[in-house]
Order: sequence, then structure tokens, then C-alpha cells
Amino acid sequence: MTELDVHREERELTEALRTDVRSGLSAEPKSLPSKWFYDARGSRLFEDITALPEYYPTRAEREILAREAAEIARITGARTLVELGSGSSEKTRLLLDGGRDHGALRHFVPLDVSESALSEAVEAIRADYPGLEVHGVVGDFTEHLDLLPGQAPRLVAFLGGTIGNFLPADRMKFLRSVREVLDAGEWLLLGTDLVKDPATLVAAYDDAAGVTAEFNRNVLRVVNTRLGADFDPDRFDHEAYWDAGAEWIEMRLRAKEDMTVRIPGAGMEISLTEGEYIRTEISAKFRAAGVAAELAEAGFAVERWWTDEAKRFGLTLAEARPSSAG
Repeated sequence: MTELDVHREERELTEALRTDVRSGLSAEPKSLPSKWFYDARGSRLFEDITALPEYYPTRAEREILAREAAEIARITGARTLVELGSGSSEKTRLLLDGGRDHGALRHFVPLDVSESALSEAVEAIRADYPGLEVHGVVGDFTEHLDLLPGQAPRLVAFLGGTIGNFLPADRMKFLRSVREVLDAGEWLLLGTDLVKDPATLVAAYDDAAGVTAEFNRNVLRVVNTRLGADFDPDRFDHEAYWDAGAEWIEMRLRAKEDMTVRIPGAGMEISLTEGEYIRTEISAKFRAAGVAAELAEAGFAVERWWTDEAKRFGLTLAEARPSSAG
């Protein structure tokens, strides 16, 4: 059986973008949230990025999942697998295989903001896993966690290092929101990219073929399409900057020249000077002790910590602890 719940309509998406554009492009420095990369074109570009030689996180995380999926299924006994920001759900098939082989898994709930990408993934999973109940949810994982269906015990998978796109305070807010929708004894599987040499990190976000640059500029195309703006993406250079103090990569779009941009759908006009940048993403990198500490603060206890053989990427299985109020 397959279902698709839509909690984020096109009109609501446009309104959310309008709010983010007004706040982010009137700030100093200017910024846009990374979630706006992902229209249909952006989703395809990101899939292309994951196959690039420089972009190691996808391969490293897949290596861990291929090795540990059966163990994850054994420890959790999950009847429901929830995937946040599922995209194509490609890596999640390893978890589905582990759950199917273990025999407990009954229900798969992928959540993604892109209805088109989610619909394709849901139909593909349904075809390949007969007997598995697939219940797709179109929504924002920062807003719609309390609407997720599924039988206990649930395993929530948040893969790909996406947790690094949150600023630290927002990251803690998000982790606590995940804990709030889980019962004690349910599970979170969290993927985190690890701190490593800056050259490797920067190359992963500034590939030689220029695919990441196109992905970065796509956020301007999304603003043009949804809000009638007149950004010219070719007038911006793509930049990946390693902030050693914060231990994160910043992706930026730097203006090649002075310009004025009109954004009718947001009721605003902005000016950029040559060299001024718009920050479009942060991607924090982690250390094992830091991940464990943040999860503990959010109400989880680490059950297992795994890395790939080269120790580039971490995968943490954490159990929701009983609340102090209980």
C-alpha cells in the first residue's frame, strides 16, 4: 500500500520563500537558506554531486550502511523506518534491506519537501518492496515531524550530513524536536560528516566539473521563478570557504560586479557591490565527542558509533531516553 500526504502546498512554499528572502537578503551579510536549492532541477544536480569523485560523503556513508544495516535492524527491531529529507531514498534501501531481512520492518515513511522527487521515490520503493507499507509525507522536517505516521518502535534516519546545515542553536532545537515526537526506546540514526583536512573538505564543495557551482546558483533561479526576481546567476562566482574556527564549510555566491536586483514577489529591491557575497549554506563538520554531547543534551543516548574505513564520515545510532518528567 502506498500513500502520499501533502503538508506543504505550492502557495505555502512561495510564502515561506518570501519570508526567508525578506529576512536573509536584508541582513548583513546576506544569506539564503540552503533548503531553497531543491526544486526539481536542484534535486537532479545534487544527485549528480553525490557521484562526483570529490564528493566523498555519500560513498562513505553508503559504506557504513552496507556494513551495519543488519546490525541496525537487530538492535532497533524497528517496525517503521522514517527518513527525513529522503530525496531519492537510494541509500535508505540498505536500511530497508536490513529491516526486511530481520523480519520486523512493516512501514516506510519518507519525508521530503519536493513532491515530485518524493512521488518518484515512493513509487520505486513500492515496486521493489512488495508488502511494505509506504507512506510518503511532503513537508518540511523542521515543521511537520509531529504529523509522521508509523508503528512503534520507529527508527528515524537523518542521513547525508544534512544536520550540518543547521546553525548550532537551530541544530539543538531540531534534535530536541525529533526527541519530542519519539517515545522512550525509539531510535535516531544520524549521519555526520567529520572534521578532516581543509583541502579535502573544500574540494567536496567546489568540484572541478563545476556541478556544485551550478547547484549553488540554482537558489537564485528558484527565487527568480517563485518571486519574479531578476537575478542573473552568471554574475555570481561560486565559493566554498572553510571556517576553521566554526569548523564548517560556507557556500557563497559572490557578486562579480555592482548590481541591483528586483524581487517583486517579496516587495523589495537589493543592491550588491562587487565582491559582496550571499551565504547559501553552512555545512558543519563534527567530532565523535561533540556528536555524543549534543545528542545527550537533546535527550538521546548513543548506542553505537560507526565510521567508514577512512574515518571520513560518522553514523550514530541513538536511543530516545525516558524524559525527566516521566
